[in-house]
Amino acid sequence: MKGGGGGGGGGKRRWKVLVIGVMVLVILSMLVPLAFLLGLHNSFHSPGLVVTLQPSTPYESFSRINATQHSQRDVSERVDQVLQKLTPVLPKKRDINGGSRDMNRTSISDSKKKGVPVSPAVVANPSPANKTKTEVSYKGVHRAVVSVDESQRTCQVKYGSYCLWREENKEPMKDAKVKHMKDLLFVARAYYPSIAKMPSQSKLTRDMKQNIQEFERILSESSADGDLPPQVDKKFEKMEGVISKAKSFPVDCNNVDKKLRQILDLTEDEASFHMKQSVFLYQLAVQTMPKSLHCLSMRLTVEHFKSGSVDIEDSEKFSDPSLLHFVIISDNILASSVVINSTAVHARESKNFVFHVLTDEQNYFAMKQWFIRNPCKQAAIQVLNIEKMEVDQSDMKLSLPTEFRVSFPSGDNRTDYLSIFSRSHYLLPKIFRKLRKVVVLDHDVVVQRDLSPLWELDMEGKVNGAVKSCSVRLGQLKSLKRGSFDANACLWMSGLNVIDLARWRELGVSETYHKFYKQMSSGDEPREAIALKASLLTFQDKVSALENKWALSGLGYDYYIKPQTIKNAATLHYNGNMKPWLEMGIPQYKSYWRKHLNREDGFLSDCNVNP
Repeated sequence: MKGGGGGGGGGKRRWKVLVIGVMVLVILSMLVPLAFLLGLHNSFHSPGLVVTLQPSTPYESFSRINATQHSQRDVSERVDQVLQKLTPVLPKKRDINGGSRDMNRTSISDSKKKGVPVSPAVVANPSPANKTKTEVSYKGVHRAVVSVDESQRTCQVKYGSYCLWREENKEPMKDAKVKHMKDLLFVARAYYPSIAKMPSQSKLTRDMKQNIQEFERILSESSADGDLPPQVDKKFEKMEGVISKAKSFPVDCNNVDKKLRQILDLTEDEASFHMKQSVFLYQLAVQTMPKSLHCLSMRLTVEHFKSGSVDIEDSEKFSDPSLLHFVIISDNILASSVVINSTAVHARESKNFVFHVLTDEQNYFAMKQWFIRNPCKQAAIQVLNIEKMEVDQSDMKLSLPTEFRVSFPSGDNRTDYLSIFSRSHYLLPKIFRKLRKVVVLDHDVVVQRDLSPLWELDMEGKVNGAVKSCSVRLGQLKSLKRGSFDANACLWMSGLNVIDLARWRELGVSETYHKFYKQMSSGDEPREAIALKASLLTFQDKVSALENKWALSGLGYDYYIKPQTIKNAATLHYNGNMKPWLEMGIPQYKSYWRKHLNREDGFLSDCNVNP
């Protein structure tokens, strides 16, 4: 009896141990999925990619892509964010504005990690200031003074003036509901495999399958909200109700996690692709001649040969050194016309003004015909084909002033546009052999004052009279790695330049430039970057600083120039991508340019020219 009783007691103890063991296993089986959901399980890797851009030229800006895997920590954080967004129910509507802000934050974080691309190839070292204060006002909307910490980044630094233009021309999304349908479809597909494995939920399985098939059919026929059927709102409610029921059941977290991470990766890749594509199209638009201007050039060329127009050239004026000579290098008819009109209108005696327009062979006859049809007061205008000039120079192709976007990747978070002489500028002493002094105007300039006093300036033996910009110092340009130069020297801008041709010839400035250019051409750097370094080193200690009132720059990229500052400037320089003759020009600055355009010419309406 005792033996039997002892055996029964041992059996009970073994049974209790077995029960405790089973309970422990049950608890562990519940804790593992819970720990997985809380982000503690991070032994997997995401196939997502981080894309960085390192352009060397505007047309190669998006050809170099470096892809790296996300770290485990980033993956865990991303999973947590997705789970928070999907709990407890799916949101009814997608916050479109919030999505765009998230995209900007993604771009900002990328630029913080990978640096900032520039165009063509200039990067400025950051200034020592950690914080700057900015006060801006635009269209009556006053923004408070804010402190900009060096850890912040603006999309302007990474993408240039495109981001400013995008904010100005933002349009409502036409496919918001379509994208919301895609999100719901992804979530339903994520939950469906787990629900289908539950025999007791056959009805929910059928409903999910039916809704998934219905969404797939609609999305195969619709790409915008206007394509959706009228009863689509009811389909949204059904799908959201089915997803809400699916979330109330315990599911295979591994499958759901993989699907949700797939959604996140696809969304990030799609956002990055569209951002790069839009920036590329923006760059293409600002560097391509609009169809209307091309039409104008062709119509004027045909008219020139049909009419047999012969302009009366006053050769004596063109070579008279006692007159005031202006040089414009351009292939844009309207831009050249505005520069000449604005200069002559504000002149005290326009009969003393002589304009020399250097253009290429393609636009030569159109340019001549335009100024025959549209004379400018008493000023003399000479159009020259630079490709047919009898100058001892092998490279006789027209080249316009080159603009460089100088970005500061840290510190004061700003972007400037630097405009310098092109190779065509170094031909001026040989083209105008009888002249001693000229004023060179870029074709994106508007004149608001009489420029006659520029010929009375004492340049103290310097060659180039220009407004200096000390916001960027010579030593801040990382591309300048060779040669001896003053690192604290301020940079000078093309746009308005007083050139002493006699002193130029005496010092052999053109020969010095070509020597520097040849020495620096041994590497793989773009020609624009080489030209920048050669020009800056050539004019070192040869620039006479003009007063700031003579020229105001930034109207092609800076939205926040005060009207009074514009009014006080003698010339306005639209340096930057947003030229006033383009549709994407900054609206509040277009009027200063447009009022000097002769809009009565019939060819403008025929070619639909409406700058």
